[in-house]
Amino acid sequence: MTKKVASRANAISPFHVMDILAQAKQLEAAGQNIIHMEVGEPDFETPQPIIEAGMNALKQGKTHYTPACGLPELREAIAGWYEQQYQVKVNAERIIVTPGASGALLLVMGALLEKQKQVLLADPGYPCNKHFARFVEGRVNSIPVDANHQYQLTAQHIEQYWDDNTAMALVASPSNPTGTVLTQQELSGLAAAVAKKSGHLVVDEIYHGLTYDGFHAPTALSVSDQVFVVNSFSKFFGMTGWRLGWLVVPEGYTEVMDKLAQNLFLAPATMSQYAALAAFQTDTLSILEQRRQAFERRRNTLLPLLKDIGFSIPVTPQGAFYLYADCSALLSEQIPDSMALSQFLLKQAGVAITPGLDFGHYQAESHCRFAYTRDESLLVAAAERIKRVMIG
Repeated sequence: MTKKVASRANAISPFHVMDILAQAKQLEAAGQNIIHMEVGEPDFETPQPIIEAGMNALKQGKTHYTPACGLPELREAIAGWYEQQYQVKVNAERIIVTPGASGALLLVMGALLEKQKQVLLADPGYPCNKHFARFVEGRVNSIPVDANHQYQLTAQHIEQYWDDNTAMALVASPSNPTGTVLTQQELSGLAAAVAKKSGHLVVDEIYHGLTYDGFHAPTALSVSDQVFVVNSFSKFFGMTGWRLGWLVVPEGYTEVMDKLAQNLFLAPATMSQYAALAAFQTDTLSILEQRRQAFERRRNTLLPLLKDIGFSIPVTPQGAFYLYADCSALLSEQIPDSMALSQFLLKQAGVAITPGLDFGHYQAESHCRFAYTRDESLLVAAAERIKRVMIG
């Protein structure tokens, strides 16, 4: 019997990186040692104070539904985080706790993007964004960006590409896959340009906290109270498997987000929310700062090693935990593009990386992403393996 699947589902492509991960697991099962630099998940465990808070919640029987927008005390704690970290006051009523940042993105797209209306995205960028838009039957205009733009959309892009069918622009700072960060001035310019078009600006800030060289990424909430900000407990706070994020909305949008949350996922996981209350404690933040410093050391270790092999990385990332590298100099008749390179390195060097095709179309065949989410010794070993098979 032929299976009938909705066109919106057929239009959503899988992650190529998940295929690479599956292949890597098969090779490991066959006895080959693989260094994983493909998936954007830190190797650190969730900080112990957060784990203990989650366990205590279970022991105390806190296993029932919470309000759809999240525990009031967690929403207050997140509001306190904005005041402490950014000196920005946010009414806790504007904060919607979600099942991961993905839940927040689904709410944003569902609430703001009409059928066949368009969202502007940077290419390269996080691949799921365009699929969320497609899922709500919106459209995407992927704007080619390169090192000259710091791989980010600008106010000039808004002026150039916005048309009568455009409803929204979505940017990420720090970004995946490039790790670049928008400055206060750049955020202000974007917010003003989108406001001029009577549209919506959504800013993905899920890598906030993971910035380097003494730089602190400004929140878009510091330039406008009309932006929608997505964040997560996954990356900086180390809670990937707990599936918890949040969304900050302008005044007047809480009710529609509450209604959508009730219907789409009812409420975020209760245990995860109680655990997250410990994320802002002093002892937890001390652990997280040590890990941020470790990520900075890892970036500083891997970056020159890759350049020495022949990868070009014109922009040193100021945040996240990725290096987006131009591999053109390493391509050949036998290895014609980044997808072939990723396959070659996996099988011949035992190093798993992500091809640029996962992040868009612009120059995708000549770029790949390295996640420095492994110990420095493994990063050095991975570079040595790559160098051996590529240049001898």
